[in-house]
Amino acid sequence: MNDDKSYKEYLADITTFIFDVDGVLTDGTITVTTDGEMLRTMNIKDGFALKTAIDNGFNLCIISGGSNEGVRKRLAGLGIKDIFLGAHNKIEQLETYLDQKNISKSQVLYMGDDIPDYPVMTLVGMPCCPQDAVAEIKAISKYISHKNGGKGAVRDVIEQVLKVQNKWNKNFSAKYD
Repeated sequence: MNDDKSYKEYLADITTFIFDVDGVLTDGTITVTTDGEMLRTMNIKDGFALKTAIDNGFNLCIISGGSNEGVRKRLAGLGIKDIFLGAHNKIEQLETYLDQKNISKSQVLYMGDDIPDYPVMTLVGMPCCPQDAVAEIKAISKYISHKNGGKGAVRDVIEQVLKVQNKWNKNFSAKYD
């Protein structure tokens, strides 16, 4: 997406992070067990960033077409309350969520990686994607992470927003000295 603003100029207005799961919080690989269970791998550094965003008062929402309960448990364990799995109409879910929370679309950073994310990404203030997203998603993204999905792309965008808003390091020295 080409306009005259640097992507960093959008980060100061972000109050809400919305993420897809497969290909964003995971690398998109699914391991199928003999029982038919589908296993995914998530990055611990992405988890730290998600928790840090919540601790700093950001809204955090997951909208995914997938419906793995293990994913829900992992994300809920990080403190994410707004988890919408099995969401095949992502626009409807986005609009309902924003209405309920009284959030402007311009305040939303949405990270997606594939065609099902395309319609919803065209509506938010800061559409972005992992490095390994499909070409159509890269074309509409204001920022393309240098990290792949499931390999730190979520940490990358959260850290950048929190740094621009002077919220990244504010409590770390006291917590980790």
